[in-house]
Amino acid sequence: MVDTVLARNAAGSPDTSLWFALPAMAVLAIVIVAHRRFPFAGPAAYWLIGAGIAFIDPILLPAAESFFAVGLATAFLLGSLRDARMAGIGLAIIVASTAILVSRIPGHTTAEVIFIPLDFAICWFAGFVFRRSADQAQAAEARVIVAERDREADALRAVVEERTRIARELHDIVGHSVSVMTVQTSGVRRLLRPEQEQEREALLAVERTGREALAEMRRVVGALRDPEGGPALAPQPSLSRIDTLVAQARETGLPVDLQVEGKPVPLPAGVDLTAYRLVQEGLTNAIKHAAARHADVRVRYDTGHVEIEVCDDGRGADDADPTSSNGGHGLVGMRERVSIYGGELQAGPRAEGGYRLRARIPVAT
Repeated sequence: MVDTVLARNAAGSPDTSLWFALPAMAVLAIVIVAHRRFPFAGPAAYWLIGAGIAFIDPILLPAAESFFAVGLATAFLLGSLRDARMAGIGLAIIVASTAILVSRIPGHTTAEVIFIPLDFAICWFAGFVFRRSADQAQAAEARVIVAERDREADALRAVVEERTRIARELHDIVGHSVSVMTVQTSGVRRLLRPEQEQEREALLAVERTGREALAEMRRVVGALRDPEGGPALAPQPSLSRIDTLVAQARETGLPVDLQVEGKPVPLPAGVDLTAYRLVQEGLTNAIKHAAARHADVRVRYDTGHVEIEVCDDGRGADDADPTSSNGGHGLVGMRERVSIYGGELQAGPRAEGGYRLRARIPVAT
């Protein structure tokens, strides 16, 4: 619009009044701004209105330097439409409108009628190619987002499954302890003298509370039981039975060296169970997933903590997504177990090759 006003009296300038020229160009600007809401109608209207203006003033738009640049931009927008059919219609509108505009210019040549529309068609083709590349990039990004969500969902599911498994195992430990406390309370109550009625009532309340707690625990944890699992009749897993676990690994053909450092001390039942599961997880991964030829198991008892380390010489796994015996999320479950007792877990490839699983769990003294 500024160009039209400044070139008003120059040679070859439009003959129509500014009262027509300026509003006509303002309409073209408006339809371009509307392209975000009307991706097809906005750019298409630009060309259709421009062709209509050519019948009134053939020089108005060709004389404006910006018309060519904006025309290339609208051609690119029509080519980049996601609907290929609408993009094709846009190409037809561009070629037809440009041919009308050029043919209305006084003194035009046949080459101009052919090659000027071709310039805009090439820009339309660039938009069409860009749209396909953008669609492929967007599709790839969507797949990455879905994969990330699936990975997060799998990790969360693994945590829930491991917590359920921990609850089932700790039920046996806590249930045994509460049962012993209840039985001992009942025994002490029966030893009281007849005049110790107040003490008898207090012990009877403790005994009753213990039995109610056991019944409630069985009901709650019973809902977590695997319906296909059946009752657990094997001895409770413990580091005292680690020799049996190592022997089972050797029977599969994997040489395993066991080293126990420090004086073995009785561990809290939950810590003892967690330490056993760590060794079990490390050996299972070495056998099933790492294709290891040798493994080392080290248990170190120290003041205030117990340390477990399982190393193998197999294929080192990525710490972010390790192989595991539990559907690819055994490490997630181990971290959950160790964190319950305030311990630390390290897992990852070794510099010399293979994989190392190391945990340090505090032990109350």
